[in-house]
Amino acid sequence: MDTSLWWYVVLVLLVGLERVAELVVSLRNARWSFSRGGVEYGKGHYPFMVLLHTGFLAACVVEAIVADRPFIPTLGWTMLAVVVLAQGLRWWCISVLGHQWNTRVIVVPGLPLVASGPYKWLRHPNYVAVVAEGIALPLVHTAWITATLFLLLNIPLLAVRIRAEEAALDTALTK
Repeated sequence: MDTSLWWYVVLVLLVGLERVAELVVSLRNARWSFSRGGVEYGKGHYPFMVLLHTGFLAACVVEAIVADRPFIPTLGWTMLAVVVLAQGLRWWCISVLGHQWNTRVIVVPGLPLVASGPYKWLRHPNYVAVVAEGIALPLVHTAWITATLFLLLNIPLLAVRIRAEEAALDTALTK
């Protein structure tokens, strides 16, 4: 395995560890939300989301190795910068939402809608990070099939997810 590919595998593993950190925060926040009367919405899409995001990380590595994808410095370094920026945006969203952030759609009735940080400009800024990372991480090592498939599979998933979040927020805000 050449050096660039080895570093790419390390990068994907680090993103996987970041996902584990997200899950730890999410579980803590879910307990907090449920203890305050939180209600979960849109449970049906969640298993597919977990499968897609887990498969995405594996596919990044598999495609780079099996298809012997090259590291193209101009593309790779640019996409690495996008991956880092996406992580920054993701954790900005997590920190601004605080206990209200979750990988599931759990809404605590009576809490106000967060409208600060990136939410001042976008209704769903975390999904900008998801899409950016979904394109950029595979392209760090020219895994263009993974980038394309993730994007095509993620579009309908995000449509379902955003509809579930909007319905949940509408319900919670009208109570």
